[in-house]
Amino acid sequence: MKRLFLAAPLLAVAALGLGSAAAFAKPARCFTTDDGYYNCDFRGVDGAGSFVIAANGYPTYSLVIDRPGFAFGFVNFGDRNISLPGEYVRSRDDAACWNNPETNTKICAW
Repeated sequence: MKRLFLAAPLLAVAALGLGSAAAFAKPARCFTTDDGYYNCDFRGVDGAGSFVIAANGYPTYSLVIDRPGFAFGFVNFGDRNISLPGEYVRSRDDAACWNNPETNTKICAW
């Protein structure tokens, strides 16, 4: 729980920077367990590898790196930002993917 508390300010900083970083978004192909495959915009938000993926008609997902290979996830539905349960671990099979062993979910951006 302490890590979520510490990650929240990082996410807030990342969210504030999205407006100015919008020009730096890169087209990508995304996958989430809930939404399947779709075209999205990928934005790196810090030097640690934290990122945001967004697309019209889909929730916006954020992964905030806690330490190398481990991150906390957030989803934004437009009117609310929700922390995703558990911790995401970078996939050994595909570095573009992050798996959550507690919820059996995945977030990828290529």
